[in-house]
Amino acid sequence: MKIKSFKGLRPAKGEAAAIASLPYDVVNFEQACEQAEGKPLSFMRVVRSEIELPKGTEPYSQAVYDHARENFEKLVAGGHLVREDAPCMYLYRQVMGDHAQTGLVATFSAADYDADVIKKHEKTREAKENDRYMLTRTLRVNTGPVFLTVKDGTELDKIVEDKKDSDALFDFVADDGIRHTVWKIEDPAKLAKIVEIFDGIPCAYVADGHHRSASNARCARFFKAENPNHTGDEDYNWFLSVVFPAGQLRILPYNRVVRDLAGNTKEQFLEKLSKVCKVEKSGAKSPDGSKKVSMYIDGQWYLLSFDNTDGLDAVSSLDVALLQDRVLAPILGIGDPRTDERIDFVGGIKGTDELEKLVNSGKFAVAFSMYPTTTDQLMAIADAGQIMPPKSTWFEPKLRSGLFVHTF
Repeated sequence: MKIKSFKGLRPAKGEAAAIASLPYDVVNFEQACEQAEGKPLSFMRVVRSEIELPKGTEPYSQAVYDHARENFEKLVAGGHLVREDAPCMYLYRQVMGDHAQTGLVATFSAADYDADVIKKHEKTREAKENDRYMLTRTLRVNTGPVFLTVKDGTELDKIVEDKKDSDALFDFVADDGIRHTVWKIEDPAKLAKIVEIFDGIPCAYVADGHHRSASNARCARFFKAENPNHTGDEDYNWFLSVVFPAGQLRILPYNRVVRDLAGNTKEQFLEKLSKVCKVEKSGAKSPDGSKKVSMYIDGQWYLLSFDNTDGLDAVSSLDVALLQDRVLAPILGIGDPRTDERIDFVGGIKGTDELEKLVNSGKFAVAFSMYPTTTDQLMAIADAGQIMPPKSTWFEPKLRSGLFVHTF
């Protein structure tokens, strides 16, 4: 696998906390506005620049991408984002409660992405991929890092341990209480050794950021076609990523809520459920293991237990697949959860109280609390060239945008 150091942009001293923003895709329009309110330097004004445009502006219009470029150029012109003196990599640690994870920040090969050396486990949605592609192409910037992982037991484990808090380039606690610490790796000998180590790592996996990685690789193909003197060494051939050892990652459940019972009464719904799984009243808001789902309906929690799972492949045996194939599709009529507006998804970081709140409000009829998918399951599915059902994983904490910027 090929990686490369890069001479990118980063926040000026003392301004990392003011610039860093959540990824573009974990907030809706209203939340993006809230995130940027009172923060003129927030990178949210780049990744979601429509928050500054007239109400009703089409979010996928060229006007949005042009305004993003204006906001980005203001950060550079104002000295808020500064260019490194020489190519480098970084270590990036995040601490959330008692969980800590440290990854290596570098640029990865778009050719490796196209060759499936960087493996995927999700399909992209055309509109979202087109959006990130147009933003990246207009700015000629990777505005947010792709979240990659590699299997445990590689020398990446040692690389990410090589740091001291006193040497940190940035160290701040964000508004949500998550601590972000960054160290710069600039010694040419160390950088060369890291590149050599990754030459021996056979593959990486996209944990989070399928739309970003797909759009970045697409940009590389576009600029290659536009350049008659293409050599393969150009910066557009590489995209910004943070890669973590798999054992450091934490996956939270990705829960489901459905607006109605597809014409069934509660009693009819429970009767149909009892024919496809074991249903029992339970005070447990989260399942204690796989092949189980906690369900909230009409003020009561139930435990759904699935059997007859022997012989299923890696995808079909996932809890989200069992729920979809045995409950959501046949009983509730949710044929395609990617497009059906009767279903919504709630990241595990919001907890089960959010599920109760949504159902109690009357906006949704039933909620399903999932057991989290494991990193091993994700890798097994990617290794088999298969695709996970939508919204199978929720990684936390989220990588911040604006701390590292790769330009090309």
